[in-house]
Amino acid sequence: MDANLKSLVLENSNDIVKMWLEEVQSSKNQEYTSTISDELFESTNREFVNVIFASIEKQGLSSELDDFSERLINLGWPLSYLTDGMQVFRRVTIDFILSQSDKVDSEYLSRVMQKVDAWVGPIINRLVNEYSGSWEHIVSLQRVALQELSAPLIPVMENITVMPLIGTIDTERAKLIMENLLDGVIKHHADVVLIDITGVPVVDTMVAHHIIQAAEAVRLIGSTCILVGIRPEIAQTIVNLGIDLTKFPTKSSLRKGFQSALELTNRKIVTTEEKDESIEKLIDSLDGE
Repeated sequence: MDANLKSLVLENSNDIVKMWLEEVQSSKNQEYTSTISDELFESTNREFVNVIFASIEKQGLSSELDDFSERLINLGWPLSYLTDGMQVFRRVTIDFILSQSDKVDSEYLSRVMQKVDAWVGPIINRLVNEYSGSWEHIVSLQRVALQELSAPLIPVMENITVMPLIGTIDTERAKLIMENLLDGVIKHHADVVLIDITGVPVVDTMVAHHIIQAAEAVRLIGSTCILVGIRPEIAQTIVNLGIDLTKFPTKSSLRKGFQSALELTNRKIVTTEEKDESIEKLIDSLDGE
């Protein structure tokens, strides 16, 4: 009987596919598929059902399942699309098999359901496992990328670097800031580092403590740290908390901090007029000699 059921399903795959596509298509208004174009939704559905039949026909789990799961993740489709689709396949396949029999008793129905479940179960497990594994891998890569972006050290001029901080600073991120700061100072031969906290929404005792630690570590390796982007409300919070930031320079904006950094490295910004006057004075002095 089992072989006959499989032959029946494979020989009538076109009819089952049609039934499956109609039912899946009717669910397109669900939240996770409502924004998908009709063309993409239809092509993905056809690929999905072809993968299902390929796995049944080969009497095993085909590599197409793994490839299909990975493509869905790259498209941003949820796992529920796979599980819902398999349940629909299970239901329409059972209905089709029963429609082809003149006599349906409880024993026959039980055998049909067991057989279809034996096809569907391993496919669902493989799809879910592959989807989950690929998803965890992608999330891991994204986490690494976000960590790299969460505390960047940007060289803006010779011996001057800037670390812009955006968002909440927790203990894990503070550790990353410290590591990137020290590595970057040495790598870029920075004499001055500007830590810009303009994008940090809250500066509490813990955040200030981490910043002070980072600044002290920079000082110990021979560089100067300037804290910039201190807004009035942040300044008031720092004062109310009794946080001591007198050990290193602070500025209200990145522009003012950069000017201080230039002074610390024996440089300054001059206008074109000032530059022209300096050149004229130099020419006059040479002429006098």
